[in-house]
Amino acid sequence: MSSTSQPRRGNTRQRIQDVALELFAEQGYEKTSLREISEKLDVTKAALYYHFKTKEDILASIFEDLNRPVTDVIAWGREQPRTLETKKEILARYSEALTKAAPLFRFMQENQATVRDLSIGATIKDRVLGLVDLIKDPDAPLTDQVRCLSAIFTLHAGMFGLKDIDGDAEDKRKAVLEVAVDLVTRAHDPGADR
Repeated sequence: MSSTSQPRRGNTRQRIQDVALELFAEQGYEKTSLREISEKLDVTKAALYYHFKTKEDILASIFEDLNRPVTDVIAWGREQPRTLETKKEILARYSEALTKAAPLFRFMQENQATVRDLSIGATIKDRVLGLVDLIKDPDAPLTDQVRCLSAIFTLHAGMFGLKDIDGDAEDKRKAVLEVAVDLVTRAHDPGADR
């Protein structure tokens, strides 16, 4: 069974990614070896090396594959007018992207120090800041900039903070999204009724 919620083709490269992410989540990135990944897959180390030379190569490929929807959200958002409706749609699309790539984002949350030191750390930071730039006005006062940054972090925190709370996963996602939208609405039009 795949450790991601996205459908994955059955080729060796993607099987390696799935097993590696599962092991990284179970025992941590630092404690997982390429040998363990190859053993769990029942392939030789040579077959593993054919696809990936290092654990970081595997993690970077997982990140790029599962995080592609975030890249798409940013590209889409850059082409849209800076309306409140666009900002709400950016948050909705980002919320869905987080849900689809939940195993990766959980791994990153639980291994922040490791991720920060790897090449994907800077990419993650750039993408989060790119999202914030799309939902905040360029000349927004500091409090509204904080609201927009908090909206993105609300989506992140909701994924992790609500996982142990009883309830339907989709209902929890929608509740978190509602709070993020409230923050951006307030930043977009500070005088608007909520």
